[in-house]
Amino acid sequence: MTISAAPSHTHRMARRAAGFQPSPVRAVFDISMRPGMISLAGGNPYLPVLPIGEIAAMVGDVVERRGLEALQYGSGAGTEELQALICQVMELEGISSASQNIQITAGSQMALELVTKLFCDPGDVVIAEGPTYVGALGVFEGFQAEVAHVTMDAEGVDPDGLQDVISRLKAAGKTIKFFYTTPNFNNPSGISLSVERRQRVVDICRAEGVLIVEDNPYGLLSFDGTLRPAMHTLDPENVFYLGSFSKIFAPGLRVGWIVAPEDVRGRLQIAAEATTICPSVLSQLVVEQYINSFDWRGQIAAYAAVYAERCQATLNALAAHMPGGTQWTTPTGGFFTWVTLPEGTDTGRVLAAAIDAGVVFVPGSAFYADGGGQNQLRIAFSYAPAGQLEEGVKRLAAAIRSI
Repeated sequence: MTISAAPSHTHRMARRAAGFQPSPVRAVFDISMRPGMISLAGGNPYLPVLPIGEIAAMVGDVVERRGLEALQYGSGAGTEELQALICQVMELEGISSASQNIQITAGSQMALELVTKLFCDPGDVVIAEGPTYVGALGVFEGFQAEVAHVTMDAEGVDPDGLQDVISRLKAAGKTIKFFYTTPNFNNPSGISLSVERRQRVVDICRAEGVLIVEDNPYGLLSFDGTLRPAMHTLDPENVFYLGSFSKIFAPGLRVGWIVAPEDVRGRLQIAAEATTICPSVLSQLVVEQYINSFDWRGQIAAYAAVYAERCQATLNALAAHMPGGTQWTTPTGGFFTWVTLPEGTDTGRVLAAAIDAGVVFVPGSAFYADGGGQNQLRIAFSYAPAGQLEEGVKRLAAAIRSI
C-alpha cells in the first residue's frame, strides 16, 4: 500500500496569509542558543533583577486569596482595578486618562494588532519611522496595509519629512490610516523624539486627518530618570497610546493596554473578545498585587540602572573595536543601539561571518518594509552581561573586517 504525502493547504489560504512571515528576531533564536554563542539579537528584559522569591509569594497570595476569581473568565475590557492602577503608572509621563478609556490586552503587541484590525483595509497606508519595530511590520503586512517610512535623525522623526510623506501619499490617492511611532528609545534605533518635535508631529497629523499610534513599552526606562511627556497628552483624541508591563515588570504575564477615545475603546473590546474572550484574569490580579504592594517605581529604576551600565559597555566596545566609518546611536534609555556600517556593506553577509565568529545580531533590513537598512544592524544590550557585550562587539567587528 502506497501512502501518499500529506496534502498542502497553502494554496487555500487567504491572500493576507502571505503577509505573515517568520520574525527575523525569532529566526536567530535557535542560533543564539548554541554553546559559546553571544547574542546581541533579542531584546529581552533582564529578569534576574526581579526579587523572584517575593514575586513567587505574591503570586501564591493571589491564588490563595482570590483563586476562584483569578482562574475564571473575566471582563473583556479588563479588571476595573487594574485600569485604575494603569492610570497611576501613566501619570509618570503626564497622561491623565479616564480608566474607561483603557482596554487591557495580552501585551502591547495585541493592542497594535487590534488597532490595525479595526482601522486598516487592504491597501491602506500606515506611516512608520524608518527603521521601525519588526513586530509592527508583521502586523501591518498581515492585514495587507502598505507601509511608508519617514526618516529619523538624532532627534527622532523629521516633522518636515513626515509632512512630505503625507503630501506625497495623498497626491497619489492613498488612504493614510495612522502614523505608528515608538517615540521613546525606539526599537530598533534607541532614538527618542525630542520634546520640541512632538508638538509639531501631533499638529501635522491632526491637520492632515492622520491618527497617531504611540507605542511606548520603554518610556519609563530612562537611564537618568528623565521622562518625556507622552504624545497622548498633546492630543488625547487623535493619539492612541499603547503601554505594557513586559519591560517594566515581566513579559511572561502578557499584560498590556491601549488608551483610546471611549467610542473606539468599546470597539477594541469587541475585537479583543473575538480573539481572546478576555485577558488573563490571573495575570491582571498579579499585576494589581505588584502595583499595590511592591516598590514598582524602585524596580523600574533598578532595571534602568542595569541597562544603563550595559549600554555604556556596548558603546565603549563599539568605539574601541568598530572599523572606521561606522556610526551608532547613543541611547539614553531602553534596550537598543543602532549601528550603521560604511555604505555598500551588506549586513546579511556580515551575519554569516558573525555566526562563524560566535556572535549573532539582527540585520537592519528586518526593520524596514521597503528593503532599506542593508548596511545597518541592531544591537540589543538588555540581557547579556557587560563582559559578554564587549566580547560580542569585538567578535562582530572582526566579522565585519573579514568580509
